[in-house]
Amino acid sequence: MAVNRIDLLNRTFSRALRGYDPEEVDSFLQDAADTMARLGDDRVRLGNLVSQLERRLAEYLERENALRETLLASQRMTDDIKAAAQKEAQLVIEAAHNRAETITSQANLRLARILDEISEARKLKAQFEFKVRSVIEGHLKLLELGQMEDTRMDRAVSAANRRQEIQDRSGKKNGNQ
Repeated sequence: MAVNRIDLLNRTFSRALRGYDPEEVDSFLQDAADTMARLGDDRVRLGNLVSQLERRLAEYLERENALRETLLASQRMTDDIKAAAQKEAQLVIEAAHNRAETITSQANLRLARILDEISEARKLKAQFEFKVRSVIEGHLKLLELGQMEDTRMDRAVSAANRRQEIQDRSGKKNGNQ
């Protein structure tokens, strides 16, 4: 049986001859009723406080869940950004490698063309030198032939001059005779 403050205050006891002092009992009941009232008020206040704290706890739990979800979303977003950055970096690296290979291939082709051009230029130079040598040798032979012809002519002229001199001397001898 639950007893409240009003029950304590309204409670009456039968009187006995040698019973308790009614004033003492009334005073004790008054104190007990006041204590029960205070305890009831405390109980209500604590119940309200518990309800308030439970609401706050629920709010904190909701915030914690929201923060946890936000952190997880942030982590996923960070992971996605990292993955995208890594993919982009990989694409940039691959593009750079491809560009480097293209440049290297073009440089190798150009080098091959230049080497071919150098080889062709050497051939042309050799042909030119051969032709120049041939022309020079031909001219030297002509000069030698010219010198030989000049020498023969000089000999022929000298021989003719000698014959003439001989004839002139013989004619003078024949004419003097």
